[in-house]
Amino acid sequence: MNDKLTRRDFLTTAAVAAVATTSTSGLAAEAGNGKPLRILGVACSPRKGMTTAKAVQAALDAAKAVDPRIQTELIDLGGLHIAPWSPKPPEDDMKDLLPKFQDPALGGVIIGSPSYFRSLSGLAKCFLERLAPLREPKMVLADKPFGVVVVGAFRNGGQEMTIEQIQAILLCFGMIPVGGHAPAFQGATLLSTNDSIAQDDLGLKTAAQLGKRLGEAALKLAAINA
Repeated sequence: MNDKLTRRDFLTTAAVAAVATTSTSGLAAEAGNGKPLRILGVACSPRKGMTTAKAVQAALDAAKAVDPRIQTELIDLGGLHIAPWSPKPPEDDMKDLLPKFQDPALGGVIIGSPSYFRSLSGLAKCFLERLAPLREPKMVLADKPFGVVVVGAFRNGGQEMTIEQIQAILLCFGMIPVGGHAPAFQGATLLSTNDSIAQDDLGLKTAAQLGKRLGEAALKLAAINA
């Protein structure tokens, strides 16, 4: 009997603490001084302005709709030159991108990639490798939420495998993976038909769900860290 009472007392205390934390976070969010949160979306396709960029933009639009404080920016890597990581990285387009991820207002990141041979694009791999300076001496991206958007030529064209690969890389930065509500539990998975995602209602729904969840997560984490 004593054990049961102890457990009940523990659960009651935990519930009260959870409510208190939620209330505090809510107040922090309301009293967040109106500070903007920036969510960056990166389209890692060599084809500028095509389906991956449009899919990432759909997720960004949903994130921005969550709260007026959320600002978004699409970074389309198509046509840019980004070499893989090396001890002495070359002078390329990455030098203009890295400062965007060091911005104190950064609230979250959405990474988009086409699925090539059931894997992330080579451009996505190079870009993610070149974020390495954000790991040492300080984990700049730690505790920031991220989501993944993947476009494939088939409904089951390796999109979820590619999501897992990108998630594994960003976990090395201490980031927090965010999925969506059904049907986007892991991330957004879109089907490209004739170079268009416009007819993929299901895939666009996953992008919207992911963006919405990322926006919500960014606000909650910003309130906790305020």
